[in-house]
Amino acid sequence: MDIGNYDPMVAGDAFDADRWERSPLCGPDQGDCVEINFGRPGLVAIRDSKLANSPVLVFSTAEWETCTRGLREPR
Repeated sequence: MDIGNYDPMVAGDAFDADRWERSPLCGPDQGDCVEINFGRPGLVAIRDSKLANSPVLVFSTAEWETCTRGLREPR
């Protein structure tokens, strides 16, 4: 994936469709979550669970780890 030409509307095409995951803690309708795809080495993709064709945000593994660590830290 060429980040220099990153387009969130087509970025999901670079990730295997069957590798999208969501937390088992999602709401009962499974629509209040994000889906995460770890299918590319060194990259993490995130999309809206309600919209499979939504824009996809792509982060490096290091960026993703920093984000999730920050979310877990007490405030």
